[in-house]
Amino acid sequence: MTVESAPQAATRSASGSEVDATPAAALGSAAFVDRHIGPDTDQTAVMLKTLGLSTTEELVERAIPGGIRLQGDLRLPPALTETEALAWLRDLAARNKPRRAMIGLGYHGTVTPPVIRRNVLEDPAWYTAYTPYQPEISQGRLEALINFQTMIEDLTALPIAGASLLDEATAVAEAAALARRNTKHGSVLVMDADILPQTVAVTRTRAEGLGIEVVVADGPLLDAIADHDLFGVVVQTPGTSGALLGTAALREIADATHAKGGLVIAACDLMALTLTTPPGEWGADVAVGSSQRFGVPLFYGGPHAGFMSVRSGLERSLPGRLVGASVDSQGAPAFRLALQTREQHIRREKATSNICTAQVLLAVVAAMYATYHGPYGLRAIARRIHGDATALAADLRSLDGVEVDHQSFFDTVQVTAPGRGRTIVAAARERGVHLRLIDDDHVGIAVGEDTTGDDLRAVRAAFGGGELSGEHWGDLAGSERSSDFLTHPVFTSHHNETSMLRYLRALSDRDYALDRGMIPLGSCTMKLNATAEMEPISYDGFANLHPFAPDDDAQGYLELISTLESWLAEATGYAKVSVQPNAGSQGEFAGLLAIHAYHRSRGDDQRRVMLIPSSAHGTNAASAAMAGLKVLVVKANPDGSISRDDLAAKIDANRDQLAGIMITYPSTHGAYEDGISQICADVHDAGGQVYIDGANFNALLGLAQYGRFGGDVSHLNLHKTFCIPHGGGGPGVGPIGVAEHLVPFIPKSVSAAPYGSAGILAISAAYIAMMGAEGLTRATVQAVLSANYIAARLGEHYPVLYTGHGGLVAHECILDLRPLTRQTGVTVDDVAKRLIDYGFHAPTMSFPVAGTLMVEPTESEDLDEVDRFIDAMIAIRQEADRVGAGEWPADDNPLHNAPHTAAVVMADEWTHPYSRTAAAYPFGVHRGPIASGAQDKYWPPVGRIDGVYGDRNLVCSCPPPEAFED
Repeated sequence: MTVESAPQAATRSASGSEVDATPAAALGSAAFVDRHIGPDTDQTAVMLKTLGLSTTEELVERAIPGGIRLQGDLRLPPALTETEALAWLRDLAARNKPRRAMIGLGYHGTVTPPVIRRNVLEDPAWYTAYTPYQPEISQGRLEALINFQTMIEDLTALPIAGASLLDEATAVAEAAALARRNTKHGSVLVMDADILPQTVAVTRTRAEGLGIEVVVADGPLLDAIADHDLFGVVVQTPGTSGALLGTAALREIADATHAKGGLVIAACDLMALTLTTPPGEWGADVAVGSSQRFGVPLFYGGPHAGFMSVRSGLERSLPGRLVGASVDSQGAPAFRLALQTREQHIRREKATSNICTAQVLLAVVAAMYATYHGPYGLRAIARRIHGDATALAADLRSLDGVEVDHQSFFDTVQVTAPGRGRTIVAAARERGVHLRLIDDDHVGIAVGEDTTGDDLRAVRAAFGGGELSGEHWGDLAGSERSSDFLTHPVFTSHHNETSMLRYLRALSDRDYALDRGMIPLGSCTMKLNATAEMEPISYDGFANLHPFAPDDDAQGYLELISTLESWLAEATGYAKVSVQPNAGSQGEFAGLLAIHAYHRSRGDDQRRVMLIPSSAHGTNAASAAMAGLKVLVVKANPDGSISRDDLAAKIDANRDQLAGIMITYPSTHGAYEDGISQICADVHDAGGQVYIDGANFNALLGLAQYGRFGGDVSHLNLHKTFCIPHGGGGPGVGPIGVAEHLVPFIPKSVSAAPYGSAGILAISAAYIAMMGAEGLTRATVQAVLSANYIAARLGEHYPVLYTGHGGLVAHECILDLRPLTRQTGVTVDDVAKRLIDYGFHAPTMSFPVAGTLMVEPTESEDLDEVDRFIDAMIAIRQEADRVGAGEWPADDNPLHNAPHTAAVVMADEWTHPYSRTAAAYPFGVHRGPIASGAQDKYWPPVGRIDGVYGDRNLVCSCPPPEAFED
């Protein structure tokens, strides 16, 4: 399908009938672009006038170096209306045939409770939130993540769990790296012969850069343990085949591994763990897996929340986010991200992982599934699954020519039927069921929560059997669980829908998301996630298709993916795009692997030096280290630009070892730097490749193409530029685009599923389809205009640290608060927390420069909201000046004490030198109808949180109710 013709399918409905393509078919007469972009024509004119400009073209000419400008328009189809785009996506979804997914392989049929689907997965209060770096306004999702961590800790019987990973295969690879860091012995990772094939592939991809040898046992795992100098062992339980080892056998594997100084990694199934002995009780050091079957749709492979839990002593090596308990300024219990010194944004190439975005939204769904069902409900679901599997096994083994391969299993039955495998799988498909074809002689059948009696009859009929007998055969290998789990009251309190609905609402009310107001986080692009973009992810054809379903049953997805990849290739100027990386960090890793593979193919394996500017995001350095590359930092000039002298010196000193350079454009300093093409040329002349980080592509889309001004490879963040919501910390998608010479070297296995987080690709496809080339360019220009408007109006109050070409910023600006701190003692933290009292989420704090705020308004915020933010920042500056002048004490003023909770403001005693109104209503009280200018107050649920206390007293599970007593 060509770039030009792709959306023509949108003129037909799912039934194939023509759809009215006239403007009357749209919502009113407004084009989608006018609904996506906040400022209207008059507001845009005001912004331009403030900058002394007449037109947006004048802005573009001044801001962007002419040498990189795109000549002409992007070759994309004409923009669709919302109605047309939804019809197109509905048609694609209808071309997918989910049938009943009984393939297994780590993905299982599940039932998402409607109360959770509607009030989490489809609720903007949850999906438009950002990673909870500002914990005072993130207590709802932090509590939900504490529930997730507690759920994982309880089910695996290990004391510390993280707040989600990208998928199961990635979690195993991360666990292997953790084991390597914490084991002084051995050089080999031994993997179970019965492990998921995608896990092996992803782990091998990760292991290559880390110098880890991966050995998959070809027989009993104990034999492989005895034969190798290992540092870690991965046990899949239950196995891919469904085989379930007993507790004694698992403990023997753990003991043998520990005797050789290694760590044991258990890849496990959460539903099975409700009935079987948990890993922490038989000796595992680490447990990993996927929480998908806890209510998260199949989504053709993702997004799903992976998990990891560890024994005591390994918590500081955990990858990804970790939520912990702490206290606020009044001593009240509160949650925050804990042990952040492990993470890539601080430790760079020495971080435990390159993970930035994880899968928070899906972790919340899984946690609420467990909360809704509780321990007894989960056991009941698991018993029914196991009972259906044993009933099916009994019936199949009664048939001639059919053998069930394992007596002990939880939900997956592997069957031997010599010479009949393909026939059986085809017959089941005709009856509406997808089975796993292992080979001509073997078939795998995985029973899920959504499996019905009709499905079981269809499977039996595919094997040539008749009605169900009612008999059962098979067991849990004598490994029945005896320990309790999910004993905290939160898991026994919300089993009716009324209670669950109110709990979800109460949690979301504690948070600040885009449904409340602007989130001006620099480098994060918190733009509109339009409802028309979000709606299709819930369509049955998109939500319930197994990632390993036959291609014939996935034609809608395959067309969607091909179309989106072609559009992204056109947008970036690259020859090929792959959407498999399921986070920006994984896109970085994949792109660097492509560069390294290219050099190796040319006999240049020694090219392992990667130049990275000092201003780069921490994931760049962490990803380079994961790919086996040596990081060399390039200095910045005082104006924030790359030091050309230092770059030239490092290129010359490493000419024969140079792999390439990782550079963000526009720069992480929020500026269009001159000379980017020459930097690319200098690296190419030395034999290196140019990786351009696409984190800031929202300032280039439609105006310039990475592949046209020197880039060899880039990743994009679909959760930034292309409107996939941040979900409170995930999901994300980080596709990579490569030049023609790198196409053969695109990695095949950086995510568990063939197309990564395919279930949310429709969001970005809808955005591009509804915006069209002209709309996308308009959005970019507006984003740049809004950022420059903020810089112009706030510049006299807070110095704008860096500007680029034409003395302008790109789509974000850095406000320097260091002079303010020197003059008044007011810190960047004080300003950030005070913004909460004014009704705002703070901009990005102290990145890329300590003591600064990086502001990115995006194109979606209208002038009223932008001005409200500006007014708040000016008012805060005036408050700070009063502190500096001695009118308020340095340790008792509205900034130092911010944010102010309702409990603090309403307390009987008030001893502060400023009024309660100044504390809580700094803009004044505006009563009456909202249409008349009234504004409702957002009250933070907690005061400023003590981060040091939380790290010194690490608690990463649900605190007991007594902790919340006054």
